[in-house]
Amino acid sequence: MGMSKSIWFVSDLHLSETTPELTQAFISFLQQRTANAHSLYLLGDIFDYWIGDDYHLPRYTQLIEQLQRLHQLGVQLYFMAGNRDFLVGSGFMQATGCQLLNDPHALNIGEQRVLLLHGDTLCSDDVDYQQLRQQLRDIRWQQAFLAKPINERLQIAEQLRQDSRRATSQKNTAIMDVNPIEVERVMALHDVKLIIHGHTHRPNHHHWQVNHQHYERIVLGDWGNTLWALQGDGHDFSLQNWPLF
Repeated sequence: MGMSKSIWFVSDLHLSETTPELTQAFISFLQQRTANAHSLYLLGDIFDYWIGDDYHLPRYTQLIEQLQRLHQLGVQLYFMAGNRDFLVGSGFMQATGCQLLNDPHALNIGEQRVLLLHGDTLCSDDVDYQQLRQQLRDIRWQQAFLAKPINERLQIAEQLRQDSRRATSQKNTAIMDVNPIEVERVMALHDVKLIIHGHTHRPNHHHWQVNHQHYERIVLGDWGNTLWALQGDGHDFSLQNWPLF
């Protein structure tokens, strides 16, 4: 594709009603940095939790309108679910103009074949988490959950968040990072030399060599007092950050 225009990638904004300043920062990012972009990839955990389009869409009206505006300007928008917002549904896609991506998703950017992931599947050492992920991604679990009344869904979501916080506080941090063997397995499986993911909140641009081949792994940062985004132009990628205020 003609790559005079930028491609942007973000993840792990963890937007919620308790952090309106982050939602505003994201709206500003969309207005100022992506208005004439080629495409924008939202790689999961954009929202801190999502218990169904029926509950959340009315709560993010301004943000959804801004995404729709970008879509109308011709920016291609893509959404990949994270471990917090895997219930973002077709209502969100229709309202914003986003296209839903499976995880992982391979694509060509300029001359490069790139693999996009949220990143949680790479943390294969965390066996308990991987089992929970399998349950939550099961379509029957999701349908049963979405059929429950909103109050009950909110309670379950809050319980999952508390369990997650407790589990995280008790785990060795190494377990929660990516497994390098899993990274190499996935890259070989998809025949890529570059992967882009979030989830671990450890922004970095890793380079390594295997048999004289150059490999790269770009990790997106989470949003808090510092905001992170990756900008690509078809040749190079630059991991950028700027302060919230």
